[in-house]
Amino acid sequence: MSWNLDSDRPIYSQIMEQLKIRIISGFYAPGSKLPSVRELAMEASVNPNTMQKAFSELENTGLIVTMRTSGRFVTEDISMIQNVRTELANEQIQIFLTHMKELGFSIQDILHLLKNKENSGGELYE
Repeated sequence: MSWNLDSDRPIYSQIMEQLKIRIISGFYAPGSKLPSVRELAMEASVNPNTMQKAFSELENTGLIVTMRTSGRFVTEDISMIQNVRTELANEQIQIFLTHMKELGFSIQDILHLLKNKENSGGELYE
């Protein structure tokens, strides 16, 4: 999984988002040990302080936990992971709906397009 970071938003925020995606997609399983700050910073080509800030923010949410001598781990709280997954999905749906409305589509038009896509045998996510 690559780190696609841009200068439009704070880097630590984008790192948090990508770490959340890695967690909810199962790339980092519940209870699994995360790579060190230095390892991930090197992988993402960012300053370790930036990666540390992202980790700290994720710790504040409870999505990752620190074991004093063992490192950082993904929470084992499956419901928390599911809530984050739903939250990110809702954000993406809102972005999609906003773009479609900007193109002049109504909710009914959007639903019709999605229904036709599904009925035509096309995959909804190709």
